[in-house]
Amino acid sequence: MTEWEKMIKGECYNAEDEHLKDARLRCKQLCYEFNNTPFTKSKKMSCIISKILGKTPKKFNINPTFYCDYGYNIEIGENFYSNHNLVILDCAKVKFGNNVFIGPNCGFYTAEHPLDYQTRNNGIEFAKPITVGNNVWFGGNVCVMPGVIIGDNCVIGGGSVVTKNIPANTVAVGNPCKVIKKI
Repeated sequence: MTEWEKMIKGECYNAEDEHLKDARLRCKQLCYEFNNTPFTKSKKMSCIISKILGKTPKKFNINPTFYCDYGYNIEIGENFYSNHNLVILDCAKVKFGNNVFIGPNCGFYTAEHPLDYQTRNNGIEFAKPITVGNNVWFGGNVCVMPGVIIGDNCVIGGGSVVTKNIPANTVAVGNPCKVIKKI
C-alpha cells in the first residue's frame, strides 16, 4: 500500500514520502499563484482554484489568502463563500455542503500526529475527515479539528475551537465549542 493510500484511508503514513511531498509542492505553487493574482482578474483566480480543488460548483467565492495541503481532498458545495485567510489542511477529505459561509482567519485541520515523539519526529502522521453540512455559517477565527461533523443550518461563533461534532440546527460557540442554542 502506498503512503497516499494509507493517508486517504486514515491510517498512519509517512508525510515525507516523495509522492506526497510533490503533491503538496504542486498545491502550494497553485495557492501562491492564486494569492498573488490581482482581484481584477477574477476569471484567472477561479481557474486556479479549479486546478487546486479539482471539482468546483458553478457559484463560489474564495478570497485570498487561501492555503491547503493537497486540494484534491476538498469538496465545496454550491454558493460556498470564504473570507480572507482560509487554511484547510486536507490530508483527509474536507467536505462542505451548499451555502457555507466562512469568516476571516478560519482553519479546518484534518492532520493529526502521534503522541509518541519518536514516531512523530520520523514524519509519521494520520488524518481524520471533516464534514460540514448545508447552510452553515462560521464566524471569524474558527478552528475545526480532525474528525468533526457539523450538521446542517448551524452557526459557529467567532473564535470557536470545534473539537466535537455539532448537531444540526444549533448555535455553538467557545473553546471548546459547545451548543448554546437550538435554532
